[in-house]
Amino acid sequence: MPLVTTGELITSAASTHQALAAFNVITLEHAEAIATGAERANSPAVLQISENAVKFHGGNLLAVAAAAAAVARASSAPLSLHLDHVVSVDLLHAAHEAGFSSAMFDASKLSYEDNVKATAEAVRWGHERGIWIEAELGKVGGKDGEAPLDAHAPGVRTDPQEAAAYVAATGIDALAVAVGSSHAMTERTAALDHTLIARLKEAVQVPLVLHGSSGVPDEEIRRAVASGMVKINVGTALNTAFTGAVRAYLEANPSTVDPRKYIAPGREAMSATVAHFLTTIG
Repeated sequence: MPLVTTGELITSAASTHQALAAFNVITLEHAEAIATGAERANSPAVLQISENAVKFHGGNLLAVAAAAAAVARASSAPLSLHLDHVVSVDLLHAAHEAGFSSAMFDASKLSYEDNVKATAEAVRWGHERGIWIEAELGKVGGKDGEAPLDAHAPGVRTDPQEAAAYVAATGIDALAVAVGSSHAMTERTAALDHTLIARLKEAVQVPLVLHGSSGVPDEEIRRAVASGMVKINVGTALNTAFTGAVRAYLEANPSTVDPRKYIAPGREAMSATVAHFLTTIG
């Protein structure tokens, strides 16, 4: 079916007090697994490509975006294309031509004042082209090899009053918040601050986004959605499933040289993981 916009999917989820899952695409097999998992769960989903994934593909955004979009259009599930954790303004500006309906502009490492300025400009640029813009306030941690942060350390979690001011000053369409999760977790042990999620929900008028959901247990995710989270980002869980299945196949079949033999179970493991997360968030 035709690509759906992320904004449409988010609006639909929020209107029914549900959530939308977004999965990171690194390879063609990731995109195929996300589409298959969404079809199995009879659910919409977001295929998101990060700046790091674009770098992995030699900086060729158009090629990886075209591949993901082709997979999405061939699927019977409602799928959108999202550019994730964009630091480069040039890459953000390439999103429109590449067919993205949304982007997460990441100025979280800047000072608050510079973050607001850069993000407001990204929003202005995006809205002129119909692109939905997500941004981050707080420190989720674990990105680009950083150590996971203590979610209870001072200054780490997102402050509701600051969040309200940030949303008003930037005009963003969604806000990624730090509430206890961390990027790149391979074990699902994160404990979220559900009281804070509820306070943030009351403080801001845009959908809340949970990054680092791979490390969050199922029941914590369900509670987070009930407390007000609308977009649930999943990346590492797919890689963990893929790598585990590939490793098991090669250990059992050490003479295999045809990559299709071990990539297929890896892709299937990712599909099952996608379907599980989609079923979990309902």
